[in-house]
Amino acid sequence: MKEKTSITLSKEILAGIDRMAGSKQKGSKQSRSAFIEAVLARYFRQQARAQIEARDLELINKAADELNEEVEDVLRYQQT
Repeated sequence: MKEKTSITLSKEILAGIDRMAGSKQKGSKQSRSAFIEAVLARYFRQQARAQIEARDLELINKAADELNEEVEDVLRYQQT
């Protein structure tokens, strides 16, 4: 279900939207609303993916730190 809203954009942004929306398919112009919705949907997916990747990187770094500590312990043990 869609809801109607109103936003204020600069003339330059609107001109860009009109150019890009018209270039999706030759002869078939996409509406401003459809274009903006598609752009925002893509942005939300990218942000969600970035959050997942950041969390994964944090877990990888934590595991790497733990493994590095274990290796240092083993090396110290071997030196004695």
